[in-house]
Amino acid sequence: MKIIQKAYFLLAVIIIAALVNLYLFIGTAQESTSESKAIIATNDLKVLTEKIARLANTIARGDETARDSLVERINEFDTIFKTLKTGGKIQDSVISAVPSQLKDKYDIIDSSWQNYKKQAETIQVETVFDPEVRNALKYTLEKNGELAILTDKLVQDITSLDRNFNRHKEIALELRELAKSIGEDTLLISIGEDARAELKDHRIHFDTDLKKLLQVPIDDSEIEGTNIKREQLAPLPRENTDGLRKLDPLWESDRVRILVIEQNSVLSKTFGKALDELETGRKTMLDEIDSFVDDWTTIIDKKSSDKGLVVQGLLIADIGIFCLVLFSLRRSLAPLGTLVAALSRVKEGIYGEKIEYKTKDEVGILADSFNSMSLTIKEKEEEAKKIEISKDEFLAMITHELKTPLVPIQGYADILLRGHLGELNKNQKERLEIIKASSASLLSLISDLLDAQKLDLGQLKIKTKQENLKSTAEKTVTLMSPQSQADEIEIINRIKNDLYATYDDDRIRQVLTNLVKNSLKVVNPKTGKIEILADDLPNEVRVSVKDNGKGIPEDKQKDLFKKFYQVDTSLTREKGGSGLGLSICKGIVETHGGKIWLESKPGKGTTVTFSIPKGQQQQVIRTAV
Repeated sequence: MKIIQKAYFLLAVIIIAALVNLYLFIGTAQESTSESKAIIATNDLKVLTEKIARLANTIARGDETARDSLVERINEFDTIFKTLKTGGKIQDSVISAVPSQLKDKYDIIDSSWQNYKKQAETIQVETVFDPEVRNALKYTLEKNGELAILTDKLVQDITSLDRNFNRHKEIALELRELAKSIGEDTLLISIGEDARAELKDHRIHFDTDLKKLLQVPIDDSEIEGTNIKREQLAPLPRENTDGLRKLDPLWESDRVRILVIEQNSVLSKTFGKALDELETGRKTMLDEIDSFVDDWTTIIDKKSSDKGLVVQGLLIADIGIFCLVLFSLRRSLAPLGTLVAALSRVKEGIYGEKIEYKTKDEVGILADSFNSMSLTIKEKEEEAKKIEISKDEFLAMITHELKTPLVPIQGYADILLRGHLGELNKNQKERLEIIKASSASLLSLISDLLDAQKLDLGQLKIKTKQENLKSTAEKTVTLMSPQSQADEIEIINRIKNDLYATYDDDRIRQVLTNLVKNSLKVVNPKTGKIEILADDLPNEVRVSVKDNGKGIPEDKQKDLFKKFYQVDTSLTREKGGSGLGLSICKGIVETHGGKIWLESKPGKGTTVTFSIPKGQQQQVIRTAV
């Protein structure tokens, strides 16, 4: 049987098992859902109980709009509670009826609810405030402003008196503050806060302070339980008692109302009694509903436990089917692991390996195709290696043969230019200079080709020892000075202190020379500047060559270290080059165990940086690999 046929068969088995499980699950889920929603609806009764209590308190604070909401919450509670008894729908949700085991507890909650509902309905229709207290509050609040004005006038009346009346002044100031406090206490009581104790304290202090100024005796019952002391004060001059004489009758009238406020609740007695009983009933209702929910949850858990046995049986059956399917698929697809491993070895360059698989299914066909492919790749790889070796050998031979005649050409050109074989005219000298310069360029190109080839073949020898980078940079600047002076370009060595690292002086100088040559090609004569810098780090030294040239476009930077790559590839480019300089620099630096990179922005110049590990101090010889 083919893999695809096996897959279809096993898929059909899984689908059938899933349909059976789905059928059983839906039946159980529907029953569980209706019971869960019934529990949620019962918990909603707790929320409604709290809402009814909050609305009652809102009405007690004077918000008459809460009366309609209170009726709605009572009706909502009734609807849910009655539906729970028989089962049915609440807001399109089907809920289960209360189990027979909980009928007695349902009746207990019903009895508590009827009493709670009665108190809530009383609050809904009853007047909130006691008329006498409300009138007293209104009067006190209206007169408080006048009380504050007269106490302030009293302070002004006696301010000019001498120090014999200092205590009188202190009491006058206390009366002014107490007048404000009495106004604040009254306002708090009017908005539902219980500030009667504070109001009483402020009223007693105001009363006794006023009597002290009026020379009225103070009864012991008035100051009992307070820190007020009797004082014998000198009478105030009559001309300074205008405010005091006006304050006395106002306070007598205000004091009567304050006593009414102190001794009575703001709420009417019927309303207050209903509110207190409602609070007591709220706690009873919440406790009974909690107990009801707990018992119902216990019943549901027991039923769930019984159903769990059925679910466990189904689960065992599902696991068995799954294991069977997994075993079949694993057996069919196991050879793919061998194929993947073989492909990984091909990726690593191991060709010609064969996979032994005899079954004639899709995997067998794939294995035969892989064997053919692997053998073909092996043959092509061997051919490519032979071609590569021949190419390298040919290139090495050609570059060596080209280099051999260039040396005598340069030598004879120098002899002729120096006049050893006779004087030359101007035209002859110009032609010989061209010959010499061209042969030098060709020799440099061939040297670059040889170095690049040695790097590719791992034959470039590197002799490292402890060297001074400052000295290496100075040699580079000296070597490039003739060319820079001719173009009036400034080359600056910023390495002022001795800086030692382990490297091949000739090769690192070659890297610096190549980098400086590249910078000389891109900076402008007269304004161009090239800097050589170094940074001494704990484990390595970083050397940078920085110029103020035209910079390199960002899209061309990633290929700069590839062989034969040039930013300007046009036939009319002003500066020549082989495109091997940066590639050779990269090879030399990496052979030293370092890295090379550049940073450049068009119009802002380029900085090429390479690192050299500090390494060991003794001399070593390494060969590039």
